[in-house]
Amino acid sequence: MHTIAVVALDGVIPFDLSTPIEVFTRFRLPDGRPGYQVRVCAEHEEVETGTFTLRVRWGLEALQDADTIVVPGIAELRAPLPDAVADALRAAAANGTRIASICTGTFPLAATGLLDGLRATTHWLAADQLAAAYPAIEVDPNVLYVDNGQFLTSAGAAAGLDLCLHLIRKDYGSAVAAHAARLSVMPLEREGGQAQFIVHDHVPAPAPRGATLDPLLTWLRDNLGRDLTLPDIAAEAGLSTRTLIRRFREQTGTTPLQWLHRARVRRAQHLLETTQHSVERIATQVGFGSATAFRDRFKRTAGVSPQAYRRSFGSVGAPSR
Repeated sequence: MHTIAVVALDGVIPFDLSTPIEVFTRFRLPDGRPGYQVRVCAEHEEVETGTFTLRVRWGLEALQDADTIVVPGIAELRAPLPDAVADALRAAAANGTRIASICTGTFPLAATGLLDGLRATTHWLAADQLAAAYPAIEVDPNVLYVDNGQFLTSAGAAAGLDLCLHLIRKDYGSAVAAHAARLSVMPLEREGGQAQFIVHDHVPAPAPRGATLDPLLTWLRDNLGRDLTLPDIAAEAGLSTRTLIRRFREQTGTTPLQWLHRARVRRAQHLLETTQHSVERIATQVGFGSATAFRDRFKRTAGVSPQAYRRSFGSVGAPSR
């Protein structure tokens, strides 16, 4: 059984602490067996959260045989990381243990030096502070989570759920993770990053009634296989291309064509997971002009080739050409 150790620091945010506990303890394999054993660990037996005192069962020694360590967010970003915790995390990392942080849990993880030279994220409100405090980290405030392989970081609050579901998907495959997502009443993959939640300094004029992009996004999803251009999308929306781009950035945090590329890749992921269609056929189904262009875009977005993705997440036997 995969063991998850959740590190509770003084000032831990209860929501961030409970997220991995709930997701992983309620998770079940198709045969009904639990997929994870969860341990809440701390340097001392009692942990202050600010609203209540938490009594934990395991000490830091429990990190030694954990398969994955999760560091939840903390309320005080400048709180020094206890030496014992830092040493335990570094020792676990040296043994190859996977370590993930939720929300502002990136700060104590960053304090160990383990994220130096890597890309990472945190809650968008704290992103600038993280970048200033740890200049060796490439901070990306626009994503829900970052997976560097051994080290993973997530944005705020609900993004912790996204990260936990992503870990289940890596451990047990997409079909099993999809059930865990339904149990959490969450989509397995949410559209867009946390850029859509960032409050900007300027206050835009109120959008006219019915100005939401929801109908257009639905239309785009229904027409992913078509050769769509920016003017095509603008015409469907009844907007100028300039207004369309501005409104898209306001509501999704990205451009229409970038959103379309990502939607096509997400559709392709689903087809790679659930069908026996060839890569060439899937490329056509999701609107890429050639299999070569599809492979290039897929690898840039998903980080692996379509063939490698299918080997990892495919639930049925399928050709890989």
